[in-house]
Amino acid sequence: MQAIKKYVEMRKIYHLSTCNTCQRIINDLDLHHEGFEFQNIKEKHISAEELDDLAKKEGSYEALFNRRAMKYRSMGLNEMDLTEDDYRKYILSEYTFLKRPVIIIDDKAFVGNSKKVIAAAQGNL
Repeated sequence: MQAIKKYVEMRKIYHLSTCNTCQRIINDLDLHHEGFEFQNIKEKHISAEELDDLAKKEGSYEALFNRRAMKYRSMGLNEMDLTEDDYRKYILSEYTFLKRPVIIIDDKAFVGNSKKVIAAAQGNL
């Protein structure tokens, strides 16, 4: 029974409430009025199950990984060859490594803030 319920009209956004880019995108797409569940990833980290589900939608954990995070260079990750397991581990251990915003509309995920991604999300509202 749970599998049937999984993709019935899911609308969720993973974001940082202090991120101006996330807030601009939420306002530009008028997501407050679209019935979205909001999850501030600083206050409530993404769960392993949620991350695994996103990785399936996106095709990899690397696609969800934020290389612009300040800690990426400070931890020396830019000098390492990271595996999928590494990407998963770092995203789960530090919220800043999740590329954002992540907009879930039904069974589709829109990850990041590029114009192309945001336009695709808008087209699926």
